[in-house]
Amino acid sequence: MSYPLSLPTNNPLVTLTHPKPSLWIIELHNGQDSRLTVDLIDHGLKPALDEVERDWRMGWRDSRKDTTESWRGKGALIIVGKRDQDKFFSNGLDFASAAPNPNFFPVSTFDPLLVRLLTFPIPTIAAINGHCYAGGFMLTLACDYRVMTDGSKRNAWLCMNEVHFGATWPLSFAAILRAKVGSGQLQRKIALEGHRFTAPEAYKDGLLDEIVSGNTAVVVSKAEEIADRICANAQAGVWGLIKADVYRDTLAAIRADVRRTNADIEDAAARSRL
Repeated sequence: MSYPLSLPTNNPLVTLTHPKPSLWIIELHNGQDSRLTVDLIDHGLKPALDEVERDWRMGWRDSRKDTTESWRGKGALIIVGKRDQDKFFSNGLDFASAAPNPNFFPVSTFDPLLVRLLTFPIPTIAAINGHCYAGGFMLTLACDYRVMTDGSKRNAWLCMNEVHFGATWPLSFAAILRAKVGSGQLQRKIALEGHRFTAPEAYKDGLLDEIVSGNTAVVVSKAEEIADRICANAQAGVWGLIKADVYRDTLAAIRADVRRTNADIEDAAARSRL
């Protein structure tokens, strides 16, 4: 594989880089605020995840044959917002196009992305370099670790704000919230109050693993520290398998998401799949 890899090729919305043998970085860059559109998810982010896994597995297979190169089989992935700015990680879903699409969550796009991240075979770290709203927040919760700018140089908030603009949650959002946030009071604060968390608040409440003062480069650097510390845990090949067991109930709930269907809806799902 030749890096950097920009996807989709005709209108790049994500860029995948491989700066060291054990590290991959996916940068979201759909405009300045990295809205999570169908194109970004289905033709950018998902194929990038496939490339990461394909590349890592090649190294992992080689490590089973040759143990002299200790880096083989190690791996970690960082997901970051647009790297030449410090305002947004992601401003969430493109709600205008997602809301009327009955296949967006349960069939073809966002739920499968969340499942992919929840069971990804190497550690995943969200480098939250600015505001992180709604679907963007949920994407970070599906990752294994979260690092965020502390907001001291520029405001940066975490927020599930659907309650404020009248959008219901898919089962996937509620299932991941229950899995990743243990406190009922904190779940209420996130889901029903739509609280806008500062990074220090989110860190205190256990939503973040690290906060750092500085720009996007500093956030990515801290994420790389976590990657370097944990990447060896991918070498045994069971990181994703253990997560699939840990989140078994969550995955079952996501896959139980109900959708309305008819011939046209089914054909739309097939068109996306095929």
